[in-house]
Parts: sequence; structure tokens; C-alpha cells
Amino acid sequence: MTLPPGLLVSAPASGTGKTTVMLGLLRALADRGLTVQPFKSGPDYIDPAFHFAASGRPSFNLDSWAMDEGLLGALATRAAGVDICVAEGSMGLYDGVATKGRAGFGTSAETAKRMGWPVILVLDVGGQAQSAAATALGFATYTPDLPFAGVILNRVASPRHERLTRMGMERAGLPVLGALPRRGDLALPERHLGLIQAVEHPYLDAAIAGYAAFLAENIDLDTVIAAARAGIAPTAGPLPKPPAQRIALAQDAAFSFTYPHLLEGWRQAGAQILPFSPLANDPVPDADLVWLPGGYPELHAGRLAAASTFRRSLQDHAHSKPVHGECGGYMALGTALIDKEGERHEMAGLLGLVTSYERRKFHLGYRRATLERPMPGHAPGAVLRGHEFHYSTVLDQPDAPLAAVADADGNPVPETGAQRGNVTGTFFHMISAED
Repeated sequence: MTLPPGLLVSAPASGTGKTTVMLGLLRALADRGLTVQPFKSGPDYIDPAFHFAASGRPSFNLDSWAMDEGLLGALATRAAGVDICVAEGSMGLYDGVATKGRAGFGTSAETAKRMGWPVILVLDVGGQAQSAAATALGFATYTPDLPFAGVILNRVASPRHERLTRMGMERAGLPVLGALPRRGDLALPERHLGLIQAVEHPYLDAAIAGYAAFLAENIDLDTVIAAARAGIAPTAGPLPKPPAQRIALAQDAAFSFTYPHLLEGWRQAGAQILPFSPLANDPVPDADLVWLPGGYPELHAGRLAAASTFRRSLQDHAHSKPVHGECGGYMALGTALIDKEGERHEMAGLLGLVTSYERRKFHLGYRRATLERPMPGHAPGAVLRGHEFHYSTVLDQPDAPLAAVADADGNPVPETGAQRGNVTGTFFHMISAED
């Protein structure tokens, strides 16, 4: 399958403004009447929701460490029939891991090369002028066969600053696609895991419309569109299979971190997804499986502890049918969660896990788990790949370990997940299963 023309928005590092550029570009292109398919390179479950809000289409992750060529190809087919693809990179353009995964090292540059999409490099040029060209030239030439569209200069201080910076880019032979004046009102609000969730942003559509207008005023959209190139998608394989036929899926401000490609695979296979809200004290729907995804239970621990109808129905379900929780969902299945003020909140009590945000510890990275016990959809011995990202500290984890878990380099990590009866939980968010 030949892909529609596309671009990948990246940067030398996090915090340079690429998400603002991405959202503004998605909406600006859609405002021109183009059908735009967004993607996210790497293991991010927050940005795709913003992409959906900006473009009106679900955004899918492309992750060369956790996904094989077949899954990458299957996700690329989501772009069939669109006018243009726009992907957002993770961290810096070449940032990945040291040990190769299923199809690569997890870098945004790999995604651009594999899909044939030229890179737009967003450069924060604050505090420099012509010197910015040396940075851009290094990124453009670090990998000789990387398709490169040009640069967008961000946080430009003045017309003189822009002129000097453009001089450097001209000398380096690099196209400048636009220059964005410095503005203090364009940053999206953040919390400890990055951006707040799209569903929590009170004026998200207005904010994205503002980004689109800002980009349309300061970049050459015609040149950007002309820079897009089509690549050849990897051969499509299957999407992930559903772990059950009827899946009760927690969805609210406390539980929202579910990878879009998993839900797409479940629905494509005919599974029925039944959303409910623990925060609203909804009872668990009649289902074959309850799935609690990650999110921010630590911000809503008091409400979860008081949600007696939800807790009782979850406990009743677990007597005879499986329950699985990922990260925040795993914590909610435990005995207690201690918030950042040190207050203890009783959780569902289906596992013995006790976690604390008062004693915070940062956990970040890819995970490869070999199951020692069954979890919904997978037998013992199955190998799962995923990503862990949280700040909680485990105070107690008395249940049987669910899996032997290692980081991207094969080093064991202590967060093994747990199993008790029909209940399982992991700290990592599953992306794929190895065949």
C-alpha cells in the first residue's frame, strides 16, 4: 500500500513547542478542507486525544520498539483515503533506546524513514540566531537518507532576530517553512505526567483554533503541503485481538489512558466495548471482562474511595469473571492509595497493592513482560510489550507476581504486576503481544 503524502513534526528535544505546532497544523490543514490523518511516534497516550480534537480523526501510535512490521503496517492503513498524514514525534528526533526492539529503537527518525514522511524540525531559537542553523544542519544530516522538509523557527523575539536566524538557515541550505513569534499564551497546561488530558481542557477547541490561526499567519502552508511525501507502508498484519467479547471499559478523568490501536483492534474483531465511569459511581456493566486503564486515580482518590456502588459491583464481578487494571487501574484495584498529602484512601481491595504519591518516585520506560500467570487474552508464557510512566511508590505488593518484567535493555524491574483469583494488574500499559 502506498501511503498518502505525509510529514512528521519533530524537534531537537522536548519542550520546544512541537505539540503546539502539531495541533495548529492539524486544524489549519483541516480548515482548508483537507482530510488529515494524525499519528504519534512512540508510546504516548495523552497526545492522540489532542490530535483527535484538532483533526476529527483518531490518532494512532507508531512505535518501532514495541510493534512489529505487521502492526505498523496495519496502523498505516488507517490513513487510506485521506489527503495528508501528519505525525508528531516523541522527545528529540533521534531519541530512543539502546537495544533494538521488534522493528527498531523507538525513534521518531525511524518512523519518518519507514513511512517516507519528511521531517519538519521545530526549533526553539531563543537565545541564539545564526547558531540555530548548526543545530538544524546536524539534525538534517545526522542520518543521510532521512527525508527532511525544513524548519519552523519558534519563539522568535523580533524581526531582526528572525532575519539573522534565516540568514544562518540560508547559509546551511535549509528551507525555513515559517517563523513563530514568541508568545506566552500558547502553552498547554501540564501536570506531573505531562499535558492535562484533552477532556479536562475547558476551552480546548478555542485553544486549537487559536493555534491554527497563529500558524496560518506565520508559516507558509502551501509550502508545507507541497513538502509532504508518500511512502510505502509495511505489509499489514493483524491488529491486537480483544481479550473478551464484552468488555466493560472504565472511561473518565481518572481512567483514560488506552492506546487507540487496541480499541480499534477490539472493535474490528467484533468485541463490544461498554464504557462506564467509576468517578460517577456507575455500576460495572454486565460484561465478560472489566478493564481499568491508566489515568490519574491519585487526583480523584477520595471520590473513588466513596464510590460504593462501583466498588461493590466490581467486587461482585470479580467473584466469577476477570478484572484487569493497567497502572492507575492497577492502583485502584489495590487495597489503598496514599495521596500527595499523605491521606490514605481505601481502594477496591481486590489486590493487596498499596501505593503512595506522598513518597513519589519516577518510573519511565519501555517494558517487556513474560507472563508467569494468565491475564485476560493471554496465557502464561506470553510476551507483552508496553510502556511504564508514573510517579507512584509501592509500599506493599503481597500478591503473586503476574510476570517477569524487564526494561528495554533486558534489565529486570521490580514492578512485576500481580494476580489474585480473577484479578490481574500491571504498572505498564500494553502496546503489543509478541507472536
